[in-house]
Amino acid sequence: MKLDWYFTRRFVRAFLLVFGVFFGIVYLIDMVEQMRRFDNDVVGLVEAGELALLKAPATMYRMLPLLTVLATIMLYLGLARTSEMVVTRASGRSAIRSLFAPVLTAFFFGALGIAALNPIVAATSKQFELVSQAYAGNTNTLSVSDRGLWLRQASENGQVVIRADRSNLDGTQFVGVTFYGFDPMGEPTYRIAAAQAVLEPGAWALSEAKRWSFGQDSNAEESSNFYPKFTLPSDLTRDQIRDSFGSPSAIPIWELPGFIHQLERAGFSALQHRVWLHMELANPILLAAMVLIGAGFTMRHTRFGRTGLMVLMAILMGFSIYFLRNFAQVLGENGQIPVIVAAWAPPLAGVFMSLGLLFHMEDG
Repeated sequence: MKLDWYFTRRFVRAFLLVFGVFFGIVYLIDMVEQMRRFDNDVVGLVEAGELALLKAPATMYRMLPLLTVLATIMLYLGLARTSEMVVTRASGRSAIRSLFAPVLTAFFFGALGIAALNPIVAATSKQFELVSQAYAGNTNTLSVSDRGLWLRQASENGQVVIRADRSNLDGTQFVGVTFYGFDPMGEPTYRIAAAQAVLEPGAWALSEAKRWSFGQDSNAEESSNFYPKFTLPSDLTRDQIRDSFGSPSAIPIWELPGFIHQLERAGFSALQHRVWLHMELANPILLAAMVLIGAGFTMRHTRFGRTGLMVLMAILMGFSIYFLRNFAQVLGENGQIPVIVAAWAPPLAGVFMSLGLLFHMEDG
């Protein structure tokens, strides 16, 4: 038990060191990128630092598998250099048994990431988008709730808020839709209720629409008009509406199942969010696989030589599993493979491949 705690402390220390180094690098790179992204008179050093700080947690969260394999390599290179693994084997404990503590620690880090770090990343990602939109002047947003869809778009004369009961999959056709127009001062100017609205290039094409105009000296109902067909100018595009949902990573995992239900109820496809949910649940297994991969190449004693080659192979294999996971995510989001296969196959493949390597290279 004491030996397991010793390996655990060494692994946690290596992981925190690697995490801290990469956090500093990512933060500085993001700060420079934010200063290049916006005008200097809008975003200065302080504002760029704020944006970089909001974006860094999401970047580091995506890098957790790579940080885990690097921490594992650092751990076992240190143990091999001091001959501690030789002493461990001589005491009667196999190399495979010595992996239990680091693997369980990595699995715990993955579970902790889901329970605690994921909501933090979701909150910072959402705040990053809001602050970025404020600096860029972009005000097109969309939200999904139990009462339908809510979309806000900018116009030359103010803002237009759109509410719809449901939509098609790509967000270009709304049913039971209402448009609310506001002037630059935030005062309502008109309301349009339509049975259906279809997004066309440069305008919304409304069917069975009724328009109410609001003024200080007019009765809205008396001045209302009914139009079998009505066109309302708009600079929105289908891609802008779809992008308004944002990334699934901006939604805390505890709220994601409910959001998926609301999204499907509104008529949108929630495939991307389903894939993300299962990939988050599989993250602890992926981190455990990264520990096995890193250990499989670096548990050897340094007197066997080829240490640099083994480290390179461990890094390449870890990156291969990481990019295989990302490739499977793309296939799953496009519906090319089932969600379960996209999320769970790469981590399990990493576990089985690394176990096969360990059984081959170690006597067990």
